[in-house]
Amino acid sequence: MAVRTIEVRERVMAKNDELAAGVRRRLADAGVTALNLVSSPGAGKTFLLEKTLAALGEELDIAVVTGDVQTQNDADRLARHTTRLVQAVVTGGACHLDALQVSSALDAIDLNHTRLLFIENVGNLVCPASWDLGELCKVVLFTVTEGEDKPLKYPKMFQNAKYAVLTKTDLLPYVPFDVALAKANALQVNPALEFFELSATNGSGMDAWFTFLRTIVGQGAGV
Repeated sequence: MAVRTIEVRERVMAKNDELAAGVRRRLADAGVTALNLVSSPGAGKTFLLEKTLAALGEELDIAVVTGDVQTQNDADRLARHTTRLVQAVVTGGACHLDALQVSSALDAIDLNHTRLLFIENVGNLVCPASWDLGELCKVVLFTVTEGEDKPLKYPKMFQNAKYAVLTKTDLLPYVPFDVALAKANALQVNPALEFFELSATNGSGMDAWFTFLRTIVGQGAGV
């Protein structure tokens, strides 16, 4: 008797990539630069976005799609810092956003009056690494409270990211964290990775982050 194996995951991923390509075209046509923020839970994505919206939300016409497993708490936090719609995607237990969810979320966003889109992914350093959402690039956050070996434990996420943000640097005097070693580990898995070191709490390094955002919005989708 013949046996036919259906590679469900491959088919699902192929469909996602097709949808992501459509999202990418849609954003490019509207002149919108999209960044996919990824990290483990508690690395500071939402807090960094709060500070970014407060400083640059109107200047860069920032819109946000934020994903969470069960609540829209992050979206509620971000909405306090902008007059624009913050589109919440509650995944119902799924450990990542997918391109269909992002495509649907864009239907509620005025792309003609948006220049920078943040996609705040679900807190997870495994699943979101494999899923294209139509973004320009992934920005991976990791914090000084997590350990220097994070890039070695979760290499695919760091390989697929273009930028890495080391967060909560205000805690460096209080935790045994070696910044040089953490960066070396990240560069070991992705030699092209570019870094930011910042604290959204005390503002250290935030000017460099803001300059980066202004630059990529100015350059557009070719970054």
